[in-house]
Amino acid sequence: MKTGKVPHELLARLLARLPSGDPRVVVGPRVGEDAAAIAFGDSLLVATTDPITFATDLIGWYAVHISANDVAVMGAEPRWFLASLLLPPETGEEALAAIFEQLGRACEGLGVSLVGGHSEVTAGIERPIVVGCMLGEVSRDRLVTSAGARPGDRLVLAGPIAIEGTALLAREAAARLRAAGLTEAELSEARALLFDPGISVVAAARAAVAAGGVTALHDPTEGGLATGLRELAMASGVGLEVEASAIPLLGLTRRVCEALGLEWAGLIASGSLLAATRPEAADAVVGALGRQGRPASAIGRVLAPEQGVWLVEAGTRRPLPEFARDEVARFFSTQEGGA
Repeated sequence: MKTGKVPHELLARLLARLPSGDPRVVVGPRVGEDAAAIAFGDSLLVATTDPITFATDLIGWYAVHISANDVAVMGAEPRWFLASLLLPPETGEEALAAIFEQLGRACEGLGVSLVGGHSEVTAGIERPIVVGCMLGEVSRDRLVTSAGARPGDRLVLAGPIAIEGTALLAREAAARLRAAGLTEAELSEARALLFDPGISVVAAARAAVAAGGVTALHDPTEGGLATGLRELAMASGVGLEVEASAIPLLGLTRRVCEALGLEWAGLIASGSLLAATRPEAADAVVGALGRQGRPASAIGRVLAPEQGVWLVEAGTRRPLPEFARDEVARFFSTQEGGA
């Protein structure tokens, strides 16, 4: 298989074979969901795990925020974090200390406690890998999933889209971008997107839920906005129609993608928040996100499942693009292959 996410159809078949039966599992493993939810007394424990495999710079920072996002879009508060660190033999003490510093700083910024994990030097890998596990909690009546969207709902996107991919490429592929004509000022601006507006959507998810009327939340990550939209549609069992001109996209992201021959719609997109809302609630959610510091816009609507998943661009309706793997993964694979 190609690098990146396991294909949705294959993953769905494999998940369907797994045993289930614990009645405390409120949300279990299924395509499109960001985390699991397990009943613990009067509240729900929300749990997620995610590896950081694309980035080498600031991987500890990424690990905390990516995992916290998955908990937050369930309507939950991230509380406890565990990290497994896999290190190649050439890793030095200074590099390891930097990862620990990143983990601690990111947890402190979110009010999360780092409660454990694992670390080891292992053969067979070329760069450090951090696998994060975030635990959070939410009251039963505030749980949100990716499966709640219904026909007639509006789609809201807090953007801009693909800031994670833009920042990551500026950090990991700077030489290629310089050769393609990007200036040092542009590269510095792109790198800074990791912190401003940043890849965390914890506060944005909190604001959207508090506004009321949110039926589903999703965190577009690997595979970009196009994959995030498809995952939400699969989880909810609905169709979608999205207006391309309404999608918030930075000119800098477009420039980075054009320089490297990549499609922004398939570029890893942590830092954006995708919401389905009741029709009458869309404006309130957009307003709440804007006041929180995440400008948002209504980008489309939810359709009946038999109507499919569409992108409307310059008045033309076409199937939403589908990406077998993230554009960052595709880029790095061509570099490794010498293309």
